[in-house]
Amino acid sequence: MKSKNGFKGAFAGFATIAIPIIFAVGFALYFFVMGNPENFQGNNTHNMPKPGNFLGIIYKGGIIVPILMSVLMMVITFSIERFITLNKAKGKGSISSLVLRVYQKLSQKDIDASIKECDNQKGSVANVIKAGLEKYKEVSADKVMNKDQKITAIKQEFEEATSLELPMLEQNLVILATLAPLSTLIGLLGTVLGMIKAFSALATAGAPDAVALSTGISEALINTAFGIGSSALAIIFYSYFTTKIDKMTYSIDEAGVAIVQNFAAHNS
Repeated sequence: MKSKNGFKGAFAGFATIAIPIIFAVGFALYFFVMGNPENFQGNNTHNMPKPGNFLGIIYKGGIIVPILMSVLMMVITFSIERFITLNKAKGKGSISSLVLRVYQKLSQKDIDASIKECDNQKGSVANVIKAGLEKYKEVSADKVMNKDQKITAIKQEFEEATSLELPMLEQNLVILATLAPLSTLIGLLGTVLGMIKAFSALATAGAPDAVALSTGISEALINTAFGIGSSALAIIFYSYFTTKIDKMTYSIDEAGVAIVQNFAAHNS
């Protein structure tokens, strides 16, 4: 059984292309936008940011900031990609309504109408149900196989179709799952580096260097904020998408059980 999902391979190499581009954009934003001398007093990046200049404040977060910015952009980018893909996989309209319509058509012994419902719905769930219905139609006309063999064949078709569609649904989710703890650790690294600078300023002989002290504290807090924020978003989106996939998988299982039960009832 081959997947008829035309968009299945659309994002196959997305991560390979997107990640280097995002890092390039992140570092470009850091050095050329946030590091623009106009954001700092005296037009010098070594000085403090101008009052209220948010870009300059972020720049003072240090070299870990562009990495964290890239992580945040990756979370957003892959979340948008998963949202688009899962919406396409869902197809048109409600999946539960599709399952109900298919079962009603089967109850009327109209297999072709059930298959047409799947064609109208489109998406991964409809593809799996359609594969099961086509096997239903095929074994119904088979005069050699017994009833148990036919039921097994339908169940197996559902399993094979699901195994072809699920990888597409779960693709790139591992990236979100990885970014959640990774962003926290990178943020913690930036925080530690900032605190080292702050304590170094305090350890200066004589009066502490106020600029260096504030720069170190600023670096620590900015990295903390970026790390925690990126991690929180990654966790939220990952949970949302896995829940959505679980619902689709449940709908496929529900449809498979309904179709097998229908076959058993009408082919006694």
